[in-house]
Amino acid sequence: MPVKSYKELRSARFFAADDFRSFGHRSRAMQMGLGHEDWEGRPVIAIINTWSEAQPCHMHFKDRAEWVKRGILQSGGMPMELPAHSLSEQFLKPTSMLYRNMAAMDVEEQLRAHPVDGAVLMGGCDKSTPALIMGAISWGFPFLFLPAGPMLRGNYAGRVLGSGSDAFKYWDELRAGTIGPDEWKGIEGGIARSYGHCMTMGTASTMTAIAEAFGLTLPGASSIPAADAGHQRMSAACGRRIVDMVWEDLTPDKILTAAAAKNATTVAMATGCSTNAIIHLVAMARRAGLDWSLDDLDRIGHEVPVLANIRPSGSTYLMEDFFYAGGLTALMKELGEALDLSTLTVNGKTLRDNVAAAVNYNTDVIRPMSNPVYHQGSLAVLKGNLAPDGAVIKPAACDPKFHKHTGPALIADSYPELKRIVDDPDYPMTPDHVLVLRNAGPLGGPGMPEWGMLPMPKALLKHGHRDMLRLSDARMSGTSFGACILHAAPEAYVGGPLALIRNGDIIEVDVEARSLNVQLSDDEFMERRTAWVSPPPRHERGYGWIFARHVQQANLGCDFDFLTTGFGAPVPEPDIF
Repeated sequence: MPVKSYKELRSARFFAADDFRSFGHRSRAMQMGLGHEDWEGRPVIAIINTWSEAQPCHMHFKDRAEWVKRGILQSGGMPMELPAHSLSEQFLKPTSMLYRNMAAMDVEEQLRAHPVDGAVLMGGCDKSTPALIMGAISWGFPFLFLPAGPMLRGNYAGRVLGSGSDAFKYWDELRAGTIGPDEWKGIEGGIARSYGHCMTMGTASTMTAIAEAFGLTLPGASSIPAADAGHQRMSAACGRRIVDMVWEDLTPDKILTAAAAKNATTVAMATGCSTNAIIHLVAMARRAGLDWSLDDLDRIGHEVPVLANIRPSGSTYLMEDFFYAGGLTALMKELGEALDLSTLTVNGKTLRDNVAAAVNYNTDVIRPMSNPVYHQGSLAVLKGNLAPDGAVIKPAACDPKFHKHTGPALIADSYPELKRIVDDPDYPMTPDHVLVLRNAGPLGGPGMPEWGMLPMPKALLKHGHRDMLRLSDARMSGTSFGACILHAAPEAYVGGPLALIRNGDIIEVDVEARSLNVQLSDDEFMERRTAWVSPPPRHERGYGWIFARHVQQANLGCDFDFLTTGFGAPVPEPDIF
């Protein structure tokens, strides 16, 4: 039954009143060809579209927006399409992470400023999902998320290719001389064959799965391949459902509970998730006013096995296989009581209702709890004197021999310096060295670029080595793999411990003990800290200047301090439009 009447809608304050302001709103709507029948008695629904010609993952969104509009009209709403920053992972430099918070602000302010009652958020490529959701959470009115969907599996010369993961794999083989330029060009042309985001369990697939586990998508929406006709049907269904959500006044605070955050984290771990998920999960939860931290994620990581046998944590399969096996609803059903199935979702039903009819059609793709891909969750949080606020590793995606390792540091202060080291076939090093990149965090990058999967040095590749322990304050692509420790906090650029180590210092890692330390005394640390000189700012004007003054460290989600829930009172809804 509807909770709201038409006169209670936000949009009615723009269009329904018999005053001069509403006359202006109505007359300008009529200038666009609309009539009174388009808005009278109807909720106005924003379609936040992240399509752009610089965003290959969202190239189908022009079409999908029309399907959303169809659903909105079918349910008696009025659609209003609004553009948002596309956050292209491929073409946005220096990194899309620099602009995630800008996009979140864009979404929040567009929704707050326009005459809309609810919103469908169209995203999928890595940072677009958290940015859209963070902004809409802060807005506070009904919304749901429409995932872009994974692209079709890659193919070259009879080989199934996974975006990102196989690019990294074959790049090392090209650098090692085991494949030639013609084969490399063939891989380049076959690895991304359709619109849609990465079809590995990278950041994009992880974040859309998290959105569904939070209860913010229609059941099964995150698993549908972008090129499948089911994706069009799901888009129309989103349009129909958001209209009902407005009448029901189903706001995000009723969905985004602590139990929902635990569900989202549990599902993330069970999927073999991207390391980026930690930053975005913390940021999204904090926007919802939840006290969610790295410790919560690590605790759940200890408890939850990896069930999705999807690259890069899995050995064989891709997201298309995951969809055919039953998708995320099937994985959540396998998790069973590890989830709080009583949580509410955007379709007005509980998670228990949504997964009740799910079937796992392939128990090698979606493993049961009794036969996991990996016995613990995908990610582990390490702490110690090198990262007192935490660092992240993906144990399931690296050689187990590096889960406990001691070795000397080999340090690069910048990415160009790192390239000189890794491209020198005669650089003096051993497989026991710990390759370190610093000054690549939120401020140092700037924006914390995906440099954390440090390239394997040619000096080791030529001897057959394909992994080594690597450490940085950067992020890495969710499609990455290897023994990479990331997000060391505080970052080196602000004087974190990573800034104080030197070549040859002995670094100790113990994943089981969740520890990351350097063999230095407190006195030596203090002496080096006293001698450390703060580097000059990366930006002196514009958005970068704002970013540098307000971004929080990785362990707090890299959100802006002034956008977090506790910073100040939310903007009140004005009486006059």
